[in-house]
Amino acid sequence: MEQTNKASARPVFLLKILAFSYVMTAVCLMLLALLLYKFRFGEMVVNIGIIVIYVLACFMSGFLVGKRMERRKFVWGFLVGLSYFAILLMVSLVLKNETGQLGSDLGSTLFLCAGSGMLGGMLSS
Repeated sequence: MEQTNKASARPVFLLKILAFSYVMTAVCLMLLALLLYKFRFGEMVVNIGIIVIYVLACFMSGFLVGKRMERRKFVWGFLVGLSYFAILLMVSLVLKNETGQLGSDLGSTLFLCAGSGMLGGMLSS
């Protein structure tokens, strides 16, 4: 009976972790926008900042999921990173309504999100 409760609580917990990661992303992006406004950074610095924010959000999500899950923490971290990427992709497609520029960064963003989530899960023990 206890195993059933744990299994049914996993999707809710994963959704909470994803919500946390997107709130963290929003706060960090607002901070980056403030820094951009204040210091007039170039496009390269902004792109690096966005990548760091994605990696940090996925790493923290994977780490938190790994703390909660008892086994295969790296798989859960990978799944959270993959889910983060999937939601990011869907939102980008809806807002941009095109896939032209998205295709060039798609593979690297997928690798960074899934990989950093998996690394967070592995380091959570």
